[in-house]
Amino acid sequence: MLSLFAIGAITLWRMAFLPFDRADLYVDDAQYWFWGQQLAWGYYSKPPLIAWILRLSTSIGSDSPFWIRLPLPLIWAFTSVVVGLIARRLYGARAGAVAGFGFSLFPAVAVASLLVSTDTPMLACFALAILAFITLAERRSIGWAIVLGAAVGVGMLSKYAMIYFPISAVLAALVMPQARIARRDAVIALVVGLLILSPNIFWNLQNGFTTLQHTADNTKLEGGAGFYPIKLLDFIGAQFGVAGPVFFAAYILGLGRVVSDSRARLLAFLSLPTFLIVSVQAILAGAHGNWAAAGHVAAAVLASAVLAPRPRWLAAGLVLNGAIALALPVATTVADSFRLGDQLALYRYVGRTAATHEFERLAREQGLEAIVATNRDILADLFYTLRDSDLTIYAEPVDGFPPHHYAQKHPLPPGPGEVLFVGRGEPPDCRPGGTPGTEVARWRPAEGYVTTDFAAYRVPRSCWFPG
Repeated sequence: MLSLFAIGAITLWRMAFLPFDRADLYVDDAQYWFWGQQLAWGYYSKPPLIAWILRLSTSIGSDSPFWIRLPLPLIWAFTSVVVGLIARRLYGARAGAVAGFGFSLFPAVAVASLLVSTDTPMLACFALAILAFITLAERRSIGWAIVLGAAVGVGMLSKYAMIYFPISAVLAALVMPQARIARRDAVIALVVGLLILSPNIFWNLQNGFTTLQHTADNTKLEGGAGFYPIKLLDFIGAQFGVAGPVFFAAYILGLGRVVSDSRARLLAFLSLPTFLIVSVQAILAGAHGNWAAAGHVAAAVLASAVLAPRPRWLAAGLVLNGAIALALPVATTVADSFRLGDQLALYRYVGRTAATHEFERLAREQGLEAIVATNRDILADLFYTLRDSDLTIYAEPVDGFPPHHYAQKHPLPPGPGEVLFVGRGEPPDCRPGGTPGTEVARWRPAEGYVTTDFAAYRVPRSCWFPG
């Protein structure tokens, strides 16, 4: 009960500062909001769940940043409770309390409670899938089999990294008799999961497997793998940042129990495959720290088993992570003024709206009715900030595979007249024989997410559509 109160308290703390958040919507936040304006079974780079969640929240409230961000701490609270239930079932009440509250304070959770990420609903589903799996390993249950299938299916609709769960569960079942579930329950879970995922599969079929292609492109393996041990070290170091140094160190220590403790062995199977697969990716081509986020659910449970009987180490981990968790929501309220040295601490999250308003001013000054851009950051904020404007926003048309959602769904069409092309200093990429544009403005923001020039060009559409 105390753990539930603590999770509720940190969740309320995060929610309390949302109305005063001075950070602009980040590029992904604005993009996922925009997806939600046109509901579909899939989108360019991700499955659809995050867009649906934002559409639901903004339909209840408004399109303001508060309502876009509001679901995030609520989902993380749910995930933390489920993580606590997993640990409670495996290790008892104290470990359950440590795991639930400890997970809610993870630095990555603190950050993801402020920034929209597909990891947020995916990890909620991953945790629920683990809880259902360990329950089914103990007893047959049609109800829990449905929960397992639904968790995996819905998780896949959030992020394809959910695939790490069935991979891990199958490996565990192959090696551990204690991790095997009844064939009937496995079939039920498989059918339910596929039924939920099938519309997204059909969407990919109809759209040239765009999402899968983008996911593959993200690995950067298509052009050939290299060998980058430094990138592997960077990735491993990032995991200490995701969970906090004490909790991730406790997880590593807990791996030493896999021989003597079947519970630790099960949790290793439900976490290590993710870390190992992404580690291979890291050494071959690099990997972002959050790409192994799925491994941290079971890792948090194993870490709690190690820390629960060690009050000093537990206190150190909770205090360190707790300080970050309490400070981040406060920091967002001064995002446009809080500095470290001579630079804004949160410079990546300010200056976007101001740039868009300057683009709008230039378009009106030039008497143009459309703004075109090729940069995804710029396009994301143009579509969000100018959502109620009479100006039309387009992506620069490209040949071949589109580089982002905006180029896929909102390219500039051919026609007469001129548009305002805006970017980070670069001119428009006219096709051979196209009419080049004229630069009408160039400036460098005093501070914010862009440290190079912005530039605006008055460009005839014949730049991209000659003849």
